[in-house]
Amino acid sequence: LSFSLSLSLVPSVARCSNAVSLCVSTPLRRQSSSATVAAFAQPASTATPEAVENRKPKTGILMMNMGGPEKLDDVHDFLLRLFSDTDLMKLPVQNRLGPFIAKRRTPKIQEQYSRIGGGSPIKAWTTMQGEGMVKLLDEMCPETAPHKFYIGFRYVHPLTEEAIEEMEKDGVERAVAFTQYPQYSCSTTGSSLNAIYRYYSSRGDRPKMRWSVIDRWPTHPLLVECFSQHVLNELQKFPSEKRDDVVILFSAHSLPLSVVNRGDPYPQEVGATVQRVMERLGHCNPYRLVWQSRVGPMPWLGPQTDDVIKGLCERGKKNLLLVPIAFTSDHIETLHELDIEYSQVLGEEVRVCELDIEYSQVLGDEVRALADLVQTHLRSGESCSRQLTLRCPLCTNPTCGETKAFFANQK
Repeated sequence: LSFSLSLSLVPSVARCSNAVSLCVSTPLRRQSSSATVAAFAQPASTATPEAVENRKPKTGILMMNMGGPEKLDDVHDFLLRLFSDTDLMKLPVQNRLGPFIAKRRTPKIQEQYSRIGGGSPIKAWTTMQGEGMVKLLDEMCPETAPHKFYIGFRYVHPLTEEAIEEMEKDGVERAVAFTQYPQYSCSTTGSSLNAIYRYYSSRGDRPKMRWSVIDRWPTHPLLVECFSQHVLNELQKFPSEKRDDVVILFSAHSLPLSVVNRGDPYPQEVGATVQRVMERLGHCNPYRLVWQSRVGPMPWLGPQTDDVIKGLCERGKKNLLLVPIAFTSDHIETLHELDIEYSQVLGEEVRVCELDIEYSQVLGDEVRALADLVQTHLRSGESCSRQLTLRCPLCTNPTCGETKAFFANQK
């Protein structure tokens, strides 16, 4: 996810002649929160940090995401929860097969995480985003202040259920479930929302706070603008004589076709983001939407990113710009799959010259976009989008309907 704020994080780019130029456009590796927040937000008052921290939050914003293991020792439990999640995938005898797959894949995934620093940085980056967002919200929306962010991951700590317990303990009056996936899928945002519903239904308890949900934002103007500026910045790094020939590849996490064919809206919403970005860019270059991270033998939505890179290179298209269009921060799919597997390993196969990843300056407007989304949502009075109330036409998960009713009926 890309937004513009000068943080001076663009390293040098190595190029070679008679080879393919592959530029991977990734989200920002972020600096410290205090320095970054100071760059775009002034404190709303002269209160000490301790006093601000101890204020009872009126509005809690639950930042929902999949999460990632912070340490190599966390990988097995992360995979165990992932392969046990029936909202994400359906496996035969899942209570046995899920743990078997998790145990078998743990060494390979640990090796991948070791190559990106020994763990996922997604918690640290989400924390930074949340800190900046609530600072802005306290200024923008004094009527719903103080605001406090909470992190709710599906497969690692802090888990969604742990975050809800903290929100209830804090006495939050208004709770916003804020997905960090811009495009909705039943397997991602839907799974997190189901977890919130199950938290209360399993206890036979009613929420002490009023819930609402920001369930998707694929065409938010700031999202589109910032992706567009990011692409323009990256295109400028190609030699001028090659720039018009660059093919832009928007890469998103794929889904099994069984999920797509049930009517999951994710492919259309990713496509909507791509379309708005290219409209903003005036269709300056040829482009394709491609899909990554296929796992297992079942059919997945394609074409696959690696196959497209190979195919374009075979057809003489040797200047490519990879843009992760469905990610709001770096994790294993960008740091390992795009950075290492595609730009380095695959690059050697198709004679792509080795490039350093070009980091963009993104944090400031990203935080402003998050704050704008929450502000607009709070002032709308809506409990959820109209889209959330519609189940997939061929949905096979009864919990989805119960979850949608739970949020739609919050008053």
